[in-house]
Amino acid sequence: MNTPLQPSVMDRSDAVCIIGAGPGGLSAARALKAQGLGYEQFDRHSDLGGLWDPTNPGSPIYESTHFISSRDLSAFIGHPMPRDYPDYPSHRQILAYLRSFADTFGLRERIQFNTHVVRIQKDSAARWVVDLSDGTRRLYNAVICATGVNWDPSMPQFAGQFDGEVRHSVTYKHGDEFRGKRVLIVGAGNSGADIACDAATHAQQAFISMRRGYHFVPKHLMGKPADEFAETGPHLPMWLARPIFSALLRFVNGDLTRLGLQRPDHRLFETHPLLNSQLLHHLQHGNIRAKPDIERLDGKQVVFKDGTRETIDMVLCATGYRWSCPYATEFFEWVGGRPQMYLSMFNRNHRNLFGIGYLETNSSAYKLFDTQAYMIASYLKAQRTAPQSAQKFDAIILQDEPDLSGGIDFVKSQRHAVYIDAHTFKTYLRKLRQRMGWGELQDGMYDHLKVVTPAHSALRGGTTPAQRAAAGVAHG
Repeated sequence: MNTPLQPSVMDRSDAVCIIGAGPGGLSAARALKAQGLGYEQFDRHSDLGGLWDPTNPGSPIYESTHFISSRDLSAFIGHPMPRDYPDYPSHRQILAYLRSFADTFGLRERIQFNTHVVRIQKDSAARWVVDLSDGTRRLYNAVICATGVNWDPSMPQFAGQFDGEVRHSVTYKHGDEFRGKRVLIVGAGNSGADIACDAATHAQQAFISMRRGYHFVPKHLMGKPADEFAETGPHLPMWLARPIFSALLRFVNGDLTRLGLQRPDHRLFETHPLLNSQLLHHLQHGNIRAKPDIERLDGKQVVFKDGTRETIDMVLCATGYRWSCPYATEFFEWVGGRPQMYLSMFNRNHRNLFGIGYLETNSSAYKLFDTQAYMIASYLKAQRTAPQSAQKFDAIILQDEPDLSGGIDFVKSQRHAVYIDAHTFKTYLRKLRQRMGWGELQDGMYDHLKVVTPAHSALRGGTTPAQRAAAGVAHG
């Protein structure tokens, strides 16, 4: 029996609460809407887009940010990116695309902006009481956490004392910040490599510090985006794919140690790929110099583990982000700073608490978000209309421990603790949906939700440039 509600709690127990209106939250909203499930959605910012809106406080987006996966493979299911977008769209184009997605499927009017979730709590009937920043409290049957993982910067601790400036890359916006300075970029993730290229063209002298060597994958292979090249070719077993691609990269890049880079201490695919062509160009032209890991700071100098030292004005740390979910931390099991969930989305202890986007993968994210959203919506629908199916899935959640590595022995690091091979993940979910009778994801499955909007028309190029500008769309 459900306990009586306190007068101050608004009963929304027939609905799902979606927290966040970035890519993951929008995907969740569309999937719930298609299943006929009621939901309410909240975002702390003034408009949708999440971290892709650089005006949002704490956004990691900088002026030269581009999508790291290619246009044609990165789109949501049933909503391709415009053909006049480049192979790797800019952050402005991605933001315009996200807003067109919401407008196309009628999602915007269901979002309550400028409202953040302070915390969630379980009531005696295992429902969720959600405290909002506007002072209201609402009761929901389920909660989907989709607030993203790149908001809480992770700063390294350096030995010694430094007389210059030390910042995290979340504070960086434009290459002009480097002018007249000797700049050291710390970290060789994709953002670190991109920012290092900005430093190479703007700083007086630029350096990049890497803890280990990496395999560099060019953004284009044989004229195609690298991910499209891999996706459209035959899906080879790892024992065959690795030597073939390793040989291809050796042919394209040569021996990178001649540029001062360290030799990789891992095999290809065992870490997140470093998809960058420009950094090698700048290393080849002396616009930036590679350095090993930092040993200590010493006044105006940085001392590296190979014993060399450089005079530095600014140390910019592109060292990633701590994953966090502050409004629901206590309801997840955290290992190595990562929430442990079945298939990176189902909470094993709370059957009505979910996450979208809490994963690392070697593929574009948006189609994976769609896959996660469809699974969650199908499960929630089963709870209401097919309880036996939901109970069957409950048993699977408790017992199933699938290997989603695709046969890859990932480097043992915090980042790779929840890393999945995208092809293996999608294949496994397809088989699981078939087992549960939950149907299949198809390109036209959401067409019935589409509405015609000026913003979507502008994004598609169906209006004049003046009309597109009036609609606030950054056109590619």
